[in-house]
Amino acid sequence: MKILLLGKNGQVGWELQRSLAPLGELIALDRHSTDYCGDLSQPEAVAETVNRLKPTVIVNAAAYTAVDKAETETELADTINAKAPEALAQAAKQTGAWLVHYSTDYVFNGSGSQAWQETDAVAPLSVYGQSKLAGEQAIQAAEGLHLIFRTSWVYAARGNNFAKTMLRLAKERDQLSVINDQIGAPTSAELLADVTAHAIRSGLKQPELSGLYHLAAAGETSWYDYAGYVLNYARHRGIELKTAENAITAIPTSAYPTPAQRPLNSRLNIEKLQSQFGLQLPDWHLGVERMLAEVLCV
Repeated sequence: MKILLLGKNGQVGWELQRSLAPLGELIALDRHSTDYCGDLSQPEAVAETVNRLKPTVIVNAAAYTAVDKAETETELADTINAKAPEALAQAAKQTGAWLVHYSTDYVFNGSGSQAWQETDAVAPLSVYGQSKLAGEQAIQAAEGLHLIFRTSWVYAARGNNFAKTMLRLAKERDQLSVINDQIGAPTSAELLADVTAHAIRSGLKQPELSGLYHLAAAGETSWYDYAGYVLNYARHRGIELKTAENAITAIPTSAYPTPAQRPLNSRLNIEKLQSQFGLQLPDWHLGVERMLAEVLCV
């Protein structure tokens, strides 16, 4: 089996290099690759890469993720998040390849408090969300074999993430203010990569598994409670912090305006994925603890 991975050096792509390697020949590209084009800002060239390599599976871990900048860089966001997946889907259909693609809870409007199901109505609040939804729809319209995984609050030990930011600020400041009305499940790139490898193995044996799935860690939290958990974990392991336990203030999203509107409800219902693939996704605490142990070297 030949697997083409796009976005190899992103948080998810880096973990996918590990999880996909045992499945077959892995060709991992990013936008700087030279032998083949892995730059999603050039959809036609990326499609030509597929036509040249004729992989069994294409895993697209590349995306435009600058949520606020997307409000002004509309064309670039649309090219990378919508037009490139469309080109990949069409090339995959022509060559008979599976296409694995990652999307986001930002396709929803974030209303209510129920976990979103795959069949719920979509209504993105931002250019980023609109571009990711367009990518989903283009892949589905191509009618090829595909796995689209909507996820949320992705982090990894590699690169920047919310927990690292909170730890850095807590060492510098006496007080912190953190949003408490956005709810979701911190989901590790490691979990995404491992589930992806499992799903590919299953999909190759059962083509009827092709479709759209929600993939996130189990449980839920707010950014405020997530920050508190991270800092308490650090304190209990002897990390000196300037911010005291009672010095974190909960604030609403409205107190921290951003160019792009964020959904308040990022809960994703993961029952379909667990049922179809025979999985039990772990609670978000487990992945965060694993990441913190690595980051803090404890």
